[in-house]
Amino acid sequence: MRKDHRPYYIKKLYLKFQKFYVNHFLRPQFDHMGKGGTFMKPWHVEIFGPCIELGDFSTIIAAPDRKIRFSVWPDKKDKGYIKIGNYCLVCPGVRIGAACGVDIGHNCMIASNTYITDSDWHDIYNRVSTGTSMPVKIEENVWIGDSAIICKGVTIGKNSIIGAGAVITKDVPSNVVAAGNPAKVVKQLDLEEKMITRSHWLSDPGSLSREFDKWDRAVLQNNTFLHWVRYMLFPMKKD
Repeated sequence: MRKDHRPYYIKKLYLKFQKFYVNHFLRPQFDHMGKGGTFMKPWHVEIFGPCIELGDFSTIIAAPDRKIRFSVWPDKKDKGYIKIGNYCLVCPGVRIGAACGVDIGHNCMIASNTYITDSDWHDIYNRVSTGTSMPVKIEENVWIGDSAIICKGVTIGKNSIIGAGAVITKDVPSNVVAAGNPAKVVKQLDLEEKMITRSHWLSDPGSLSREFDKWDRAVLQNNTFLHWVRYMLFPMKKD
């Protein structure tokens, strides 16, 4: 579709239903879920296992064909966790699997179809074993590109960028761009440039929410219920 055909009040009801779904069905599955989070299509978020934490003001965007999965399968009793910091963005199709620990810092952005794992999940010779696991640490303000794979035992330093499709098998230092398979550092970031993070953008969530609401009112003001029903049942070429 070229635009949102819903009346303003229909969109507000939809957003309230998403919020209800998150609080009723998803929040109980997290060991901790922070305040101010935004979930888009939360019914396509799957959570399995204990010790999964999500920080404040997170943005989680799921899609019917790109579910988000957070899974903890502990390799030892009372071990295994996923911890995602404040102000993080998780895009459709992201999968995070932990046997011992995956730690993601504040302000990180994880693009679509990224896979983060701290385990092989099978041994090379003993295929019924869970294999070797080593914790993954992603430091603050890391940007992980589309379809990247982050392997066990890796640390990615703060502010670094992981290129689309990269396979990270070794540590990545701070303030660099890494790309390729296996990934290598291809660029150093300019430390003199001011770094603007998601926490800056979300520093006044109330004001930001009011701005989004004003935008919705302006864009949807001419949409009527009958127009929306017509679009749903009989879409036209210019819709």
